[in-house]
Amino acid sequence: MTASLTGSAPPSGGTEPPKDEQAPVRIVRLFGDRVSFRMRTRTVTVYLGLVLAAAVVFAISLMVGDYEIPLPDALLALTGQGERLDVFFVQGVRLPRALTALLVGMALGAAGAVFQSLSRNPLGSPDIIGFTSGAATGAVLTILVFNGTMAQTSLGAIVGGVATAALVYLLAMKKGVQGYRLILVGIGVSAMLVSVRDYLITRADLTDATNAQVWLVGSLNARDWDQVVAVAIGVAVLLPVLLALGPRMRLMEMGEDTAHALGVPTQATQVAALVAASALTGVAISVAGPIGFIALAAPQLVRRLARADGTVLGGAAIMGAFLLVTSDLVAQRLLAPTQLPVGVITSVIGGGYLVWLLYREWRTGRA
Repeated sequence: MTASLTGSAPPSGGTEPPKDEQAPVRIVRLFGDRVSFRMRTRTVTVYLGLVLAAAVVFAISLMVGDYEIPLPDALLALTGQGERLDVFFVQGVRLPRALTALLVGMALGAAGAVFQSLSRNPLGSPDIIGFTSGAATGAVLTILVFNGTMAQTSLGAIVGGVATAALVYLLAMKKGVQGYRLILVGIGVSAMLVSVRDYLITRADLTDATNAQVWLVGSLNARDWDQVVAVAIGVAVLLPVLLALGPRMRLMEMGEDTAHALGVPTQATQVAALVAASALTGVAISVAGPIGFIALAAPQLVRRLARADGTVLGGAAIMGAFLLVTSDLVAQRLLAPTQLPVGVITSVIGGGYLVWLLYREWRTGRA
């Protein structure tokens, strides 16, 4: 492995890059220069800080509860040793839930970064442009109409998300996919899917309707190892695909004509990224329900912290994991005598962030 220092690449889109973008960057080359990537000190520091913060919250989530476990005993229980009650609560109850939160957060954060990159708009997230609604509608249809099992519900969510992505893409495609067109079409499709979902709930019996409504809030309660395995497989398969497409998406953010001139197959890249991100969203929703606003906020927060320019798929995944595991801890212990669905917390935080974002965009437009 060798490393060298070079100046940063020219800014994309003709805008002035953040100060960190103008600083020297380290180019790391691996395997005889066959693999290389840029590494900025601030970006690495932010990413490591987020990983450490997520690890701290993860450890706290293993300790706290009605039955509190000191950190040394919790770590011992992870290895299957110590008191039997400690092992039961750590391995059987708290560890699956915390791992599910981390993996679902990673999936939503990375998917949000893809959608924002393709639409070139901060509002371009699965929550806003309909893909979350498509996955949720597919899952509700499976629950209420076909009385599906957990595995069938998961498949229904994935199929619903991918089908919605294909529909929105086809309706928005006119000499390429433009950001605002994709968002407007997605909002319209989302509204129709919500009406279908609400109709199904009103026609269902009370027990099924209640279960579906609770699921629609987004929750990590009572998650077990089956859910951990399901979302882990999805993340392990789909996240590397998106990371491999990241350099192409960064070039496409400079404009499709420029990217095409640089040899990027823009249409194929759009389709591949959209399908992979939609499937990743479906996997996350199938396990935890339609948890809102993680996909919207995570990419933008990490981009601001790292002062990065362009797609930040890896950082968005880390930030999404941190946001969701923290929100779940808050939902469990800090706001109510009983546990709240984590979707309630993310909606409150994300709604406030969305208002701030719209206000900031309005001020920028007036400036």
